Amino acid sequence: MSENTPPLAVPEHSVESFTRAFLRELNYGRGVDLDRASANDKYYALSRAVRHYLTTRWLETLRNQYRDQAKTVAYLSAEFLLGPQLENALLAADLEDIARESLANLGLDIDELQAVEEEPGLGNGGLGRLAACFIDSLATMNVPTVGYGIRYEYGIFKQTFVDGKQVEKPDHWLHLGSPWELPHPEYSVDVHFGGHTEDKPDGSDGARTWIPSWRVTAKPYNYMVPGYRNGRVNTLRLWSARARHDFDLREFNAGEYTEAVRARTFAENISKVLYPEDSTPQGKELRLQQQYFFVAASLHDFIEHVLPRDYDLKNLPDRIIWQLNDTHPVIAVPELMRILVDDKGWDWADAWAVTQKSFAYTCHTLLPEALEVWPVDLMGKLLPRHLEIIYRINEEFLEEVRAAFPGDELRVRRMSIIAEQPGRAVRMAHLATVAGFKVNGVAELHSELLKDKVLNDFAQMWPEKFTNVTNGVTPRRFIRLANPALSELITAAIGDGWITDLEQLRGLEPLADDAEFRHAFREVKGANKRRLAKVLMDRDGIELAGDGMVDAMVKRLHEYKRQSLKLLHIVSLYEGIKSGRIPLESVTPRTFVFGAKAAPGYVRAKETIELINAVGRTINADASLKGRLKVAFPPNYNVTLAEVLIPAADLSEQISLAGKEASGTGNMKFALNGALTIGTDDGANVEIRKLVGDENFFLFGMTEPEASSLESRGYDPGEYYESDPELKAALNLIASGHFTDGERGGAVASIFASLTERDRFMALADFRSYMDTQKKVEAAYLDHESWSRSAILNVARSGYFSSDRSIQDYLDRIWGAKPIDQNA
Repeated sequence: MSENTPPLAVPEHSVESFTRAFLRELNYGRGVDLDRASANDKYYALSRAVRHYLTTRWLETLRNQYRDQAKTVAYLSAEFLLGPQLENALLAADLEDIARESLANLGLDIDELQAVEEEPGLGNGGLGRLAACFIDSLATMNVPTVGYGIRYEYGIFKQTFVDGKQVEKPDHWLHLGSPWELPHPEYSVDVHFGGHTEDKPDGSDGARTWIPSWRVTAKPYNYMVPGYRNGRVNTLRLWSARARHDFDLREFNAGEYTEAVRARTFAENISKVLYPEDSTPQGKELRLQQQYFFVAASLHDFIEHVLPRDYDLKNLPDRIIWQLNDTHPVIAVPELMRILVDDKGWDWADAWAVTQKSFAYTCHTLLPEALEVWPVDLMGKLLPRHLEIIYRINEEFLEEVRAAFPGDELRVRRMSIIAEQPGRAVRMAHLATVAGFKVNGVAELHSELLKDKVLNDFAQMWPEKFTNVTNGVTPRRFIRLANPALSELITAAIGDGWITDLEQLRGLEPLADDAEFRHAFREVKGANKRRLAKVLMDRDGIELAGDGMVDAMVKRLHEYKRQSLKLLHIVSLYEGIKSGRIPLESVTPRTFVFGAKAAPGYVRAKETIELINAVGRTINADASLKGRLKVAFPPNYNVTLAEVLIPAADLSEQISLAGKEASGTGNMKFALNGALTIGTDDGANVEIRKLVGDENFFLFGMTEPEASSLESRGYDPGEYYESDPELKAALNLIASGHFTDGERGGAVASIFASLTERDRFMALADFRSYMDTQKKVEAAYLDHESWSRSAILNVARSGYFSSDRSIQDYLDRIWGAKPIDQNA
């Protein structure tokens, strides 16, 4: 890049300048005038006008990074659940008031235009939301960063309910285009698959030639990631799959229309949809294609397009750290080895030394089934050279194990990257742990269990590799944007420094004892509930329970998260009222809000959704309850809805079986927005409880050691079913078909049997403790002053859960990258 390139001119920060930019984009970008413009035209023009203000900073950031060659964080993630871009861009660029006034002068409502945006469905849940929070914090903290992922054409499915059952529909988030992406086909990368390998006649130390049988082109689309009002704009680069030759004119002219575009269809399937159903061999193959596709393109992109041409790759660990966000990108390890050994001609030992310093691995699970393994047959079919490299890595690694633990062949088998049973497969978590110089869990308890149970053998061999970085959420999106009324109240009390230094929320602690501030806080919560009520009524026709408690459980639908336990609580309350055991007048009005998607092939999760909706229909239609209980399950829960629900919630349900949830981030968002938590000592709940205080947290259930002990002794859920009359009555009411028009089979029979015969995640064992703690919740909520005090203290003491703090921990404990002041 030439030093003579003149500096870029930042557009003037004024209403007049913004109006000119908006009208220019409307007229020349969309080809319409204001009178004839559609809502999408106006949204597009507004977004592109905002983008002008970011683009100058983005190009300046890229120029400075090339000049400085500072160490960069490359965040490899299969998911980036970004949420709506317009509101965040307006905030980051300090254009909220200017844009609102500008559009108002033209007779336009900015809120109506913001509502037009389709949020990118590029994630499934917590993993993608975390990745989005992290890249926001990295930009705000001035850390040179590039995020790499996949530009899924359809993203996560759009959830609908038909007769209470989940039905998946394609998420056409790109059907009207996206003003936020910048395609760069000139930086496309060819990605190879299949074929075979051959010896290199002059190959040194294991170098081979890979002869692929087919290839696709990875086309990059750049998204700008702005820091909060600091001038830095980092890059998120998402890859879209295209065929190298996507149209055969000869076949088309011969009338073979389908065959003429077969290559294009085959290639584009790779980036067609997030997480294709993998219960079939074809689905498994497509998932592995996706993973290799985006990491191969990303490594090539950085090495060939970002680094100077004469860069000495022996210094690569000083220039970049590849952060593996879960096991999805771990195939990047043998890919870097292939580049160094086969393409660059390095000796194996030198390549392995650089590779082991270039990767770090974040594990996001404690469930063995969630640690990816790939059958060696599939790996050999798709990536034959990579399988050879993995075999050699494993051979040399197992020699180290045998040297460290002589005679312990059982340990050798446990630690091998290649599993032998039930079939030969590559354990991706093992590969990541062997290759990465650091392995981190995502909450204190999770990191300890990772070392003690999940990867215990590795922790014994390399204790220095393991560390903890507790997750966090960005305060920009999940307080400042999601909860403007609370943000204003906080800023009026302690200033606005909290937006980039969330520990400043500690300044609210004394105000928890201020009656006037508590009243103002309740007013904010009430306004947020009214906003939620309007959104749910307009969006789904769902009615809340008056001004009562909003009790929220929103997260991916999985048995370990125990939506079934929440359902048992609701059914028990309902049964108690209907049987006369519980006086209706004693029940605090409460709306139970669920938000959850089930993986398309996860039958039990889908049955749980069906049953929740059946219970909800019955309760909501029962006039005798006088609106005191309501069940709301809005379909297609996403970031947009989260930004409305979380600020309105009074109670946050974090009720996974202890030892099963890695961390959670929803628990942090709720606490930061003034909801009290009812939860087990699991994941980040442990740290939340310690920080906010036992008196401001509703703890129930077994600890992880207690749960493990019960399991090892032989857990029998039938004993709990028979010994607890309330539990038995609730389960029997479900089994009777009361909520399903007399239907006792299907989901009813399946879930009843699952809970009473196996109950893998011990919902019945924790039921009594949970019900007793819910009674404490009811009593506490009746004391509005005390509840408000606890809610304020939850906000004040949860600043630790900023993703800015998480990123600082990564910088200090793992990455070693330094912030670079964009304005220096």
